[in-house]
Amino acid sequence: MTDAPETRKILALLSSPRKKGNSNTLARQIIKSAESEGAAVETIYLHGMNISPCQGCYACQRKGSKGCAIDDDMQSLYPKLIAADTWIISSPVYWFNMCAQAKLFMDRCFALFASGPKVLTGKRIGIAMSYGDSDPFNSGCVNALRTFQDAYNYVGAKIIGKVYGSAEEPGEIAANSALMAEAEALGKKLAGR
Repeated sequence: MTDAPETRKILALLSSPRKKGNSNTLARQIIKSAESEGAAVETIYLHGMNISPCQGCYACQRKGSKGCAIDDDMQSLYPKLIAADTWIISSPVYWFNMCAQAKLFMDRCFALFASGPKVLTGKRIGIAMSYGDSDPFNSGCVNALRTFQDAYNYVGAKIIGKVYGSAEEPGEIAANSALMAEAEALGKKLAGR
């Protein structure tokens, strides 16, 4: 009898308002690669979902809390976020940081701690980002990456890898073969044990 490794469960959270945008193009390359390695990937497009801003009410942090008090589409995401061992998060850089859809999602993850203080400990994270400027510092990409690094380090999750690059027109980033190869390599890494 062989002990086959469990299939890695990956939740891909794509936040660009452009479905064929550059950060989503990178994320789809990561997803395709992870799936080719046997990972089970569910893709969620955050744009278009009804996700309200965190109200800072702390209902999710009270003793005996069942989670976030806001009744919106995040309620359907919470169980998926907990069940997945790996997350892929994509975002374009808008005004020197991650886009609003990604930030809303990040803020609302605070309610996950109603499931326990270590609910995110050990989660594996892959990041895909795109920006318009040719420089990740001038564009603000570094600010967004730092936000992800600080948040996930704080909760005990581990960023396994990140891919990011410059492109303007939707899907243009697909022509950057070196970057697409990096995204493919990250997908394999995220699917691995």
